[in-house]
Amino acid sequence: MDDTQATTRPTPASPEQPHIVVRRARAADVRRIRELLQPYVDRRAIVPKPAVAYYESLQEFRLVELDGRLAGCGALHVMWDDVAEVRTLAVAEEAKGHGVGGLLLQTLLDEAREIGVRRVFCLTFEVRFFGRHGFHEIEGQAVEPTVYAELLQSYDEGVAEFLDLDRVKPNTLGNTRMLIDL
Repeated sequence: MDDTQATTRPTPASPEQPHIVVRRARAADVRRIRELLQPYVDRRAIVPKPAVAYYESLQEFRLVELDGRLAGCGALHVMWDDVAEVRTLAVAEEAKGHGVGGLLLQTLLDEAREIGVRRVFCLTFEVRFFGRHGFHEIEGQAVEPTVYAELLQSYDEGVAEFLDLDRVKPNTLGNTRMLIDL
């Protein structure tokens, strides 16, 4: 999907079913993304980030809109030639139960396949949700020692979480490291 394309579900004949659009995020969406994420930040399910972090990773984000309103967001961050991470997957409270989370996750997994990534990682409190979509819990290292050594050079906190480094433990308390093989 390029920057101009969006995936839509046709507007239903029934007013009970919302019109759904999945698309790439745009710079003008960052404020709305941060507003959507704030309840997750408040309950410590997502680590707070400055606005600049969202602008820097904007190309990784996909959004779901229900009837023109932001209903969810998620990002796919490539960490190595065969590993990517689903990040910042969140659904607006009023959109829960409409399949937004599953649609976002499927979109991100499809994109991972499209770019040739074989495994996708997540760090989550939502173990049941990710488990229903084929993810399994991991312990120890999920990469070979030479790749581990390369990944240690990354400044990215998500990579540190994937590697289960002690320095990120305070931010990941209660989270579960999960992986899916595509």
